[in-house]
Amino acid sequence: MQDRNGINRRTFVQATATTAAALAVTDLFGLGKALAGTGPAEGIGYFSRFGVTEKLIKDTLGAALSRGGDYADVFFQHRILNNMTLEDGAVNRASANVALGVGVRVVKGDQTGYGFTEDLNAEAMKRAALTAASIAQGGSKNAPKRLNVTGKDNRYPVKVKWEDVRPTQKLTILNGLNEKTFAADKRVQKVNINFMDGSGVILIADSNGRIVEDFQPMTSVYLSVVAEQNGRKENNTVNVAARSDIEFYNPARLDKLVSDGIAKTMILFDAVQPPAGEMPVVLGAGSSGILLHEAIGHGMEADFNRKNVSIYSDKIGKPIAKDFVNIIDEGTQVAARGAINVDDEGNNVGKTMLVEKGILSTYLHDSISAKHYGVKPTGNGRRQGYEYAPMPRMRSTYMLPGPHKRDEIIASVKKGIYCDHFSNGQVNIGAGDFTFFVKNGFLIEDGKLTTPIKDVNIIGNGPKVLELVDMVADDLKIDEGGWTCGKDGQSVPVSQGMPTVRVASITVGGRSEAKKG
Repeated sequence: MQDRNGINRRTFVQATATTAAALAVTDLFGLGKALAGTGPAEGIGYFSRFGVTEKLIKDTLGAALSRGGDYADVFFQHRILNNMTLEDGAVNRASANVALGVGVRVVKGDQTGYGFTEDLNAEAMKRAALTAASIAQGGSKNAPKRLNVTGKDNRYPVKVKWEDVRPTQKLTILNGLNEKTFAADKRVQKVNINFMDGSGVILIADSNGRIVEDFQPMTSVYLSVVAEQNGRKENNTVNVAARSDIEFYNPARLDKLVSDGIAKTMILFDAVQPPAGEMPVVLGAGSSGILLHEAIGHGMEADFNRKNVSIYSDKIGKPIAKDFVNIIDEGTQVAARGAINVDDEGNNVGKTMLVEKGILSTYLHDSISAKHYGVKPTGNGRRQGYEYAPMPRMRSTYMLPGPHKRDEIIASVKKGIYCDHFSNGQVNIGAGDFTFFVKNGFLIEDGKLTTPIKDVNIIGNGPKVLELVDMVADDLKIDEGGWTCGKDGQSVPVSQGMPTVRVASITVGGRSEAKKG
């Protein structure tokens, strides 16, 4: 996740070549202590250390409403991200990235005005507020007389904050993964590992008098493996991520990361490209949720439907899949990468049933789209950082278990492919047309998984694929990968999942078979 350039209060440090340089980054300028503890004021506990007061917030909201906007809010953020990268047996890159600032939003009808600043003083915040207020023209409105603290759940409890974790503890994890990966298979030639941890705090206050503050941890580890066999090289990447502390990296999880990385890489030496054409495709449980997220989920975000961009804009209350297909988006999974206590508008977060028994139930709403449709926000107003206005975004999107068994689904396919591990894809959000790249999978022949396959494109239309889902297994798996969703230039962390699913027909872009006689 990268921020915009040109923010002069941001600190970026890159140390190369020596492990000693990496060890120093976390404590540079005392950044770790900056995130520790809470402040004295109710509702402004953390940001009081930066001089933020209730009066400052009210004055800023007053300036934001000075030209007659319907609604205004302020979004404060302080975030520290640390990265360590191990290559060739040594940590040769490390960095710390700091963001501190506030964004001011004014809403007038369906239109949004936005201004932001890295300076948390009255004059700078007033200028940002007046910039946002330019969207509106009319008589001024009053700021709230008082700010009421909004209650929230804690879905990412931590025992040890990342700012209290010593670099040597992270290095132990990096070196351990490196040694175990090389020891796992003599064909391993190169191992790259990236360790990221982050601590952030947000505060949202609005013209309705709400105020809420949330501490948000994040961590991820990416493991890349390059192997060689008989002069031929193959590579693959696996990763895990969570809103958690260092205890997330327990021995079992780290061992699985290594075993998955080895297995997904080494099987590529035996893999082939499948025949091209239309055929049944079985999507494996877990990471196949990327297809659900990209090709279908985006089309259910309310802004695309409000603007009549999405193919689902006239489908509420109508069947769009078989009656055993149920799709949920939620932010409530404890410690999941896509979990949030509140969204970036301060709205409470729960579970949203998008598709129930094959029928489209609702969209994913922020406050603007919720008002447009006359419904309550679903807690999906999200943003990359204080420089951006929120918009409807997914959190953790997945399909519920169905009535079938995994083995039953595979046995039902005479000739097709099984998709196990995706690496990337492209989607036309409006129409839902997609191309996804399958890094790992298998041929299905006469109801059995046979030859491994690799480097396969599957091509289709998301809404059509959803209609063609004709079997859903009972083995739902929420993937732990470090998924990041991009939309309109913003990136946010998400989770996703799937049970094993059969799609009756998808175009597979493999090798062309020779024509017979």
